[in-house]
Amino acid sequence: MRSVRWKIIAAGLVLGVAGAGVWQLLPEDAGGHGAIRVGTSDAVSSLDPAGAYDVGSWALFSNVYQSLLTIKPGSDAPVPDAASSCAFVGQKLTTYQCELRPDLKFAGGRAITAVDVKHSFDRIKAINSDQGPAPLFNTLESVEAEGRTVTFHLSARDATFPFKIATGAASIVDKEKYPAKSLRDDGKADGSGPYALGAYKAGTSAELKPNTSYKGQGRPARNPVTVKYFKDSADLDQAWNARRIEVAHREMSPAVLAGLNPGMKDVRYRASGGSETRSMVFNVRPGSAAAPLAVRQAVAALLDRSKVASDVYLGTVTPLYSLVPAGIAGHSTPFFDAYPTPSAATAKKLLKDAGINGSVALNLGVNVRGANISEAEELKRQLEGTGLFQVTIKPVEKWADFQKAYAAGEFDVYTIGWVADFPDADNFLAPLVGADSSMNNGFSDKHVDELITRTQSHSERADAAAEFRDLQKAVAQQAPLVPIWQKKDYVMSRDAVTGAQNLSDGTGVWRLWELDWL
Repeated sequence: MRSVRWKIIAAGLVLGVAGAGVWQLLPEDAGGHGAIRVGTSDAVSSLDPAGAYDVGSWALFSNVYQSLLTIKPGSDAPVPDAASSCAFVGQKLTTYQCELRPDLKFAGGRAITAVDVKHSFDRIKAINSDQGPAPLFNTLESVEAEGRTVTFHLSARDATFPFKIATGAASIVDKEKYPAKSLRDDGKADGSGPYALGAYKAGTSAELKPNTSYKGQGRPARNPVTVKYFKDSADLDQAWNARRIEVAHREMSPAVLAGLNPGMKDVRYRASGGSETRSMVFNVRPGSAAAPLAVRQAVAALLDRSKVASDVYLGTVTPLYSLVPAGIAGHSTPFFDAYPTPSAATAKKLLKDAGINGSVALNLGVNVRGANISEAEELKRQLEGTGLFQVTIKPVEKWADFQKAYAAGEFDVYTIGWVADFPDADNFLAPLVGADSSMNNGFSDKHVDELITRTQSHSERADAAAEFRDLQKAVAQQAPLVPIWQKKDYVMSRDAVTGAQNLSDGTGVWRLWELDWL
């Protein structure tokens, strides 16, 4: 996403709807062109918000469901969506209260109540899916519903909580259709977002129709949209070149992105921000080849990020030396400070001092998508070139299968991308290395957890800067993850479509309702 300034959230901040548009009526068809076709190689792992914590699923959630808050295009502050107002109660940052907009309805017609909101959060915690967003709500202790008021009680000060309930994790679901203690698995989705989900074919397409009863922060959806899901970048590239889609977003191939230029005919594109990241995640459970600290540190000492960036991604990514990317306030470079240049001598000494002799056998899990396999092959070359490692690449075709495999500890190390849920350094740290992290790699560290709690306690986020530096340094020392690169967010569209510049800006919201025919 774009570079953001350091966000200050006053403890008494009230988020209201003054000046915000409330859209209720569906305008006439904008030209009669039919559905706008949007292509992506992101996968939807679940239609149930309690069972998904990934970009592809949340992109769809942004359109089908509503959260209490959302983030407007070009902004980095949460504003009301399903809520009419939200605010911390008192100065402790441990109680947060929202008032629902009046007359909210699900697309099916049933009125939305505060009890539905409570149900939506309670089931996330109760189900606690390995692939779900429960780690994001580590400070959420309980939820109360009374009338149109929803009150959140937190176990510790958490100035980032307003951001968390502006994400796909906080999607409001119908308590009559979503079980309290299990995921909904009928292939349907019922929400109150700008669109209603029509026909859905997993891994193939999603038909979205404007929801005429939508009331919220966004503008009304003017056109139906067909989201087409492609297996990989090559298929997405082919669909774009064959004009089977009007908009392409995540992930075009490095060759396509590197070739973009303003003089291209019938191609509009936008490159925003630069905070999508990718890392190597180590399985630190007992018995894993990556459990010994020296093994992880040796990999960190050998990694040549510049070669990955130039040879695999053709300069469309930038080397990254911390989990928090450059452009996000709080960024530092602890991995560069510890390992300024790739060094086989340093790696060899680390292993020798730990009593590890001979080459270390690692299996490397990779989701088959985009340039991931080429990247894995480059990492294998780098590690094996020293004679210190033997790497076996374990490719997994389907995203859902890959998630289950790494959660089960089937890999010693795996590579994964991360797109921010909200623009704060906390979101690049707490969900990745905090207690019960979404990475499911067995890592737990009391000092790291204490630092995370301290960074979340500051209402004025600039006051957390020193603790964020300490936290990133502690992560580099333990190396449960090793960052590889960060990149910009690219959206491509044909001249006949407007609004694509607002589709995505790295804030975790996919604004299909902004698309229109020229």
